[in-house]
Amino acid sequence: MSRRLIVARKLLKALLPIVLLIVFAVVAVCAWLVYGITRPPRAAYLVTPQSFSKVTGPVLKGTDVKWKNHDGTDARGWLIPGADEAPAVILLHGYGADRSWLLNLAVKLNETTNFTVLWPDLRGHGENPPVNWTSFGALEGDDVTAAIDYLRTLKTAGGKPQIGSRVGVYGIGLGSYGALDAATRYPEVRAVGLDSAPASPEDLVQAATVSRTGMNNRVFQRLAYFGMRIYSFGKFPGKTSCDLAHSLGGDVHVLLLAGVQGEPGRQSTLDLARCLKSPPEVKKDLTLTGANLPSSTGEQEEAYDRPVIEFFDKALR
Repeated sequence: MSRRLIVARKLLKALLPIVLLIVFAVVAVCAWLVYGITRPPRAAYLVTPQSFSKVTGPVLKGTDVKWKNHDGTDARGWLIPGADEAPAVILLHGYGADRSWLLNLAVKLNETTNFTVLWPDLRGHGENPPVNWTSFGALEGDDVTAAIDYLRTLKTAGGKPQIGSRVGVYGIGLGSYGALDAATRYPEVRAVGLDSAPASPEDLVQAATVSRTGMNNRVFQRLAYFGMRIYSFGKFPGKTSCDLAHSLGGDVHVLLLAGVQGEPGRQSTLDLARCLKSPPEVKKDLTLTGANLPSSTGEQEEAYDRPVIEFFDKALR
């Protein structure tokens, strides 16, 4: 055996434990990141229909409802029925939030329009969620279509369909990607409101990684992204929000809501205007977005809610 081969073997023997240690460390970090970001922070609901009714009286008709997603998992949400065969609107919160963030908007929307309003917890979100993990857009759009199917089963006291032929969907961040995805699947979605829409699901993973680690580190973000691709068995969504927006029919009304300069998702939301077949309604430089609704004042919240309500009222009539 040549001296060079002997030296190479010794070097390989010396380096192999180090290489294996590095590989193990990378895999461990990937697993830690994926486990953490797919299980968003959870907290007690800010408010529920029951606690809300204690302040407003019995006027709120919100109820806790459950149904099945298309993959057989359980889904849940709060429902306020509207007029017989009136349109319905589904409200979707963002990553790390829950349905209680949108209760005020849901109540105002129902009272103003008399539409049926359903606002669920996205999978992996809310108190003790029936599904423990989020898919960052791989399944959220399909879950919205399952919610529409559930609404179709509802009947009034007189046996009529609870909702009519038109449905609107509003979403924030992760919810906006799910709203777009659902709108491309079901033609009855005729109005879509998008707040802080991500450019792609990868952006959602990056933002969740920053939140998880407390650092804006590109290495961690790439590890989390590749880890998510493995974790989702190759089903991690590859379509960008622009791809989905381009697939929308020209008769679908779209509202784009973007915050001030520096707000996450501002530019990616505004960029969607170029991807749509019909010009959208755009509200930009908002001092408030759906991502910071709970910390807003009553006046700020009203200034944000009013354009959203008026959009759906006009688009779905």
